[in-house]
Amino acid sequence: MNQQDSPVLVLGATGKTGRRVVDRLRARGRPVRAGSRRSTTPFDWQAPATWAPALAGADAVYVSFFPDLAVPEAPTAIEELVAIARGVGVRRLVLLSGRGEANARRCEAIVGSSGLSHTIVRASWFDQNFDEGHLLGGVLDGIVAMPADRVREPFVDCDDIADVAVAALCDDGHDGELYEVTGPRLLTFADAVAAIARASGRELDYLPISLDDFRTALAADAGPALANLLTELCREVLDGRNESLGDGVERALGRAPRDFADWARGAAATGVWAQR
Repeated sequence: MNQQDSPVLVLGATGKTGRRVVDRLRARGRPVRAGSRRSTTPFDWQAPATWAPALAGADAVYVSFFPDLAVPEAPTAIEELVAIARGVGVRRLVLLSGRGEANARRCEAIVGSSGLSHTIVRASWFDQNFDEGHLLGGVLDGIVAMPADRVREPFVDCDDIADVAVAALCDDGHDGELYEVTGPRLLTFADAVAAIARASGRELDYLPISLDDFRTALAADAGPALANLLTELCREVLDGRNESLGDGVERALGRAPRDFADWARGAAATGVWAQR
């Protein structure tokens, strides 16, 4: 079978980046196998028995780990996934990684030493956390509270991440590359919230809070498991370690990444922030 006729397996196919990768692959005419718990050939990170059937016959795999590569069990899971992928004849892996996360670096090393064609897409904080993620509620309530103080983050658009991932999945020239994908500017969370306020016309403030207060507030809405994960992730990465720009979008695609303000205007136009 020609490689172009073999399916690309997209893990996390219903997530922020995964569904965008699926859409772009289909627009290119590539066969896509959506990897999710409810897909025709299901894939569930919590059910390893589903992994081999989902991987079998795939030419390439987009690996988006749930809930996050920062969790302690991620390297073991990635190691097992890579072994299965190698055993069933997968040719290429593209790993979505997290910037500044120690466990994510361990997972990158596992993929890098897999013997398979591979690309690492190491992403900064998603723009879409404000309209598709856990910060949406704060925007709608008028106060975004984060344990970030004045730390600056190069927020990145998930559409840029997906474009880079699809190029790595489908095109030559990306084998062995590590793409640090960020936006074009460093912004504090206060800067980001102000940009959303301008774009949406909403009354909106940023409130810096402690990690403990963040955990407590998030647990009330999202439950303790997600609250603990996101709190520990914030503890790890929101210390200034990511206050630099990456050139991954430019190197992979030959164009600049989308600016946060442009993304905010586009998101506002969808009406997502006019719900209440």
